Amino acid sequence: MSDNGQHRDDDLLAERFEAYRGHLRAVAYRMLGSVVEAEDAVQEAWFRLSRSDTGEVGNLGGWLTTVVGRVCLDMLRSRRSRGEEPLDTWNPGASAAPDPAQDAVLADSVGVALLVVLDTLSPAERLAFVLHDLFGVPFDEVGGVLGRSPAAARQLASRARRRVRGAQAPEADLVRQREVVDAFLSAARDGDFDGLLAVLDPDVLARSDAGTSIGAAGVASGAKSFAHLARVARAALVDGATGLVVYADGRLERALTFTFVADRIASIDIVTNPDRLAELTVEPA
Repeated sequence: MSDNGQHRDDDLLAERFEAYRGHLRAVAYRMLGSVVEAEDAVQEAWFRLSRSDTGEVGNLGGWLTTVVGRVCLDMLRSRRSRGEEPLDTWNPGASAAPDPAQDAVLADSVGVALLVVLDTLSPAERLAFVLHDLFGVPFDEVGGVLGRSPAAARQLASRARRRVRGAQAPEADLVRQREVVDAFLSAARDGDFDGLLAVLDPDVLARSDAGTSIGAAGVASGAKSFAHLARVARAALVDGATGLVVYADGRLERALTFTFVADRIASIDIVTNPDRLAELTVEPA
């Protein structure tokens, strides 16, 4: 191949990578809690991409996400072994990252409270929770990053989920969560598409036994069909966070659990499996 042809290929690869940079930084930041370290992880992903033959990679975004996951996992394990904390962990907007304005937005979108709770997880739990629950990476891919089976990855994510949702949220956070969930429930009851969009994060994920919906428009469309159940659903504390529950004949039939980012719903898990429902702690909201 000529030098010009190689340059064109390199430029195309760099262009494709840049299209995923924002997503990869979001993954890395949630893993590491530091924009400086997140940027380092993303740069390492670029180095690995530039040295790899990706001709057979069908899903470059998924490939890069798992690469960033591996890099972050190594960084977390190294950090723990040295007993270190990232220098800018809880003040990312003040870091010397390439784009301070974007970093401030990223920090605000995640929230200090979530980062504090994530920091109590083991590296494997944190990776399983972040990749699957926040970014929808399938458990077989999460297991591949961890070197464990999909079932083991699912168990790690489940344990992390309970710890994250079971963390004692400040009363003000619970009040705000209740306001957001009430608005979601009201909009679902009324089939109010715009009302649903107002409380959903643009990149929201909704998961159920029937599959996964991604993005506010898709999730809002699905939630409109929830109207018949929304009429009988009620707010409750589910594993310590505000959620929704549906009872039939006094038996818990369905639970919706949420994660919240910047006063919007970032993920929805619709639980109907009896075994999973039995694992939930449900209290009056």
